[in-house]
Amino acid sequence: MKDWELTEESLNLFLSWLSADRDAAGRKYEDIRRRLIVILECRGCMQPDEVADEAINRFIGRLPELIKTYSGDPFPYILVIARNVQHERDKKQPLPLPDNLDEVPAKPIETDEVDERVHNCLDQCLSKLEPKSRDLLMDYYQNDKQDKIDFRKRLARQLGIAANALRLRVHRLRTNVQTCLTNCLGADFPLEMK
Repeated sequence: MKDWELTEESLNLFLSWLSADRDAAGRKYEDIRRRLIVILECRGCMQPDEVADEAINRFIGRLPELIKTYSGDPFPYILVIARNVQHERDKKQPLPLPDNLDEVPAKPIETDEVDERVHNCLDQCLSKLEPKSRDLLMDYYQNDKQDKIDFRKRLARQLGIAANALRLRVHRLRTNVQTCLTNCLGADFPLEMK
């Protein structure tokens, strides 16, 4: 289907499928294309016009087999095709290099230095929490898989709150710690809490 080329006959079939009125069909076509471009731009697509056109063309190429069974708005179907086209292009094209390559430090930071810095900041941020909150946060992230689920249920029962309330409480604590860590380490420091 990727090698298929748009013909006047297939385009006319698509337009007549969109609407019996040629002008209304043209407006629907333009609306579909415009919406695709907007969504692709929002998703960071580098060439949204080209991806939108390719997606519409692929849909038109499949239309003879779809026309018997597909009804309704074609936009969701074409949007999925556009996402796939974008993924194909992203795989083929390497990501562009950042403009500020001159600012990269000559000596890479040692991982031991990074680990020590993170641990120091984490200790500092955890020490700012009340002991009960700190213990709750530390306990919440214990265990794995089913043990984790069972433990969190028991913890919620012990606190006399619903599991969702426990999640919200821990989320707020974690957000506070993350903000503290970002301030301590600097905004440009790569930080990911799981």
